[in-house]
Formats: sequence, structure tokens, C-alpha cells
Amino acid sequence: MSSITFDTHKFVKQLQVAGFPQAQAEAVVDAVVNSQESAELVSKKDLQIELAPVRTDLTLLKWMMGILLAGVISLVMKAFLQG
Repeated sequence: MSSITFDTHKFVKQLQVAGFPQAQAEAVVDAVVNSQESAELVSKKDLQIELAPVRTDLTLLKWMMGILLAGVISLVMKAFLQG
């Protein structure tokens, strides 16, 4: 798993320059570091697996809409051609 590497001391100093008290700046940096360590990255394969049912549903919906549209067009043409 890849992670973002950064200088935590420099980060604390930047927060202090921006007006954070030292204890609060250190808490923010700790929170960022902990969030990076526990983050799970999603791979392209994971997305393909998760989205496969959605893709199948969309394909089915496209076919159903096509059939419905063809039916409506045939009814409209039948009404205008007979009259």
C-alpha cells in the first residue's frame, strides 16, 4: 500500500505560523498521519467488481428503452399512416 510521506515537524510549524497553538497543531498533524495509515486504497479491479452489477442493469435498461421506443414509434406511425 502506498502512503503519502511528509515532514510532520514542518507541518506543525506551518500550522503554528498560521495561528494554531502548538498542542492543536500537533493534534491536527497526528490526525492526518493516523488517517493516512488507516486509509484503504481502491484499485481499478475493485471498482470493476463493484460496478459490474450496475453495468449489467444499465445494459438491460438500454435494451428495454429501445424496445419501448420502437413500440411507441410503430404505434405513432400506424396512427398516422391509417388516417
